Amino acid sequence: MGRAFTAATLLLLLGALGAATANVGDSCSTSADCGAGQWCFDCEPKLSGSHCVRSAATNPFQLINNSLPFNKYAYLTTHNSYAIVGEPSHTGIPRITFDNQEDTVTDQLNNGVRALMLDTYDFKGDVWLCHSSGGKCNDFTAFEPALDTFQEIEAFLSANPSEIVTIILEDYVHAPNGLTNVFNTSGLLKYWFPVSKMPQNGQDWPLVSDMVASNQRLLVFTSISSKQSTEGIAYQWNFMVENNYGDDGMDAGKCSNRAESAPLSDKTKSLVLMNYFPSVPIKFTACLQHSQSLTDMVNTCYGAAGNRWANFIAVDYYKRSDGGGVFQSTDLLNGRLLCGCQDIRACLPGSGVVCSA
Repeated sequence: MGRAFTAATLLLLLGALGAATANVGDSCSTSADCGAGQWCFDCEPKLSGSHCVRSAATNPFQLINNSLPFNKYAYLTTHNSYAIVGEPSHTGIPRITFDNQEDTVTDQLNNGVRALMLDTYDFKGDVWLCHSSGGKCNDFTAFEPALDTFQEIEAFLSANPSEIVTIILEDYVHAPNGLTNVFNTSGLLKYWFPVSKMPQNGQDWPLVSDMVASNQRLLVFTSISSKQSTEGIAYQWNFMVENNYGDDGMDAGKCSNRAESAPLSDKTKSLVLMNYFPSVPIKFTACLQHSQSLTDMVNTCYGAAGNRWANFIAVDYYKRSDGGGVFQSTDLLNGRLLCGCQDIRACLPGSGVVCSA
């Protein structure tokens, strides 16, 4: 009995040790074969068989510090964060529209996503998240009431008092105070970062540590300009520049501004958002897009933005890659922003790496 227990324990310890020391790129059968912050994924056709790839972001606040302005960090962003594969119908009508992500919003946040792109619509006398067109939500394009997702965000902020979440709304809600009512019901208003504290004319944002200390840890931007004055929701393009989205945003060597945005080089806006996802989301090709071409676009958009590194990097199917993927690109951005290096880990004291921007 004792020998059996000892042998079983040894096997468990060896298994745990193997998982703990697995490297990105190692072959695997299941995610249990991979290390922390990794999962087992087959990036067919680029790689043969399944390999350990990254599944979680590096937290710059914990690894380095949170004592710099909010705009001195980069944040992994999911496009259409709510449009999740397998999300059951909430209307009783089968859904006929695209999906863009595979994890719940809670899982996205737990894996290090810090900005969520949400499409909000008037629907059924409430505010819903829909993947629709023409500014109208339908039974077959609706995902869920916005309140459901907002409550997931509230639960994350409550459980993680040192973290900041940004919500970027493609907003089709026209009901008076429609969004404010949902933010209030969800409990998110207690974390609200007010427009009055947002910097003008390209100045730095408040320090992350101060935002955390005051518990103003939720930034919300809307695509409707009037809501800045009527509901206190920041108009996105008063504070941020953004490149083209869809296929136009993936054209190698080019990085031009979205039509609604000021030119990327306009430094009166102190936040930079970089989109990198196709017009039609395709899971099969996502891992190929999250490779060298993504890194190349990060550098292209740096030049287009007047030698400014992106603060937000928005993608579909964020965990799919052939190795480091969007997590490595975010590490590159934070490395550049924090110490001028190609990776945030090179910013650590004693790394022995000397870098320049």
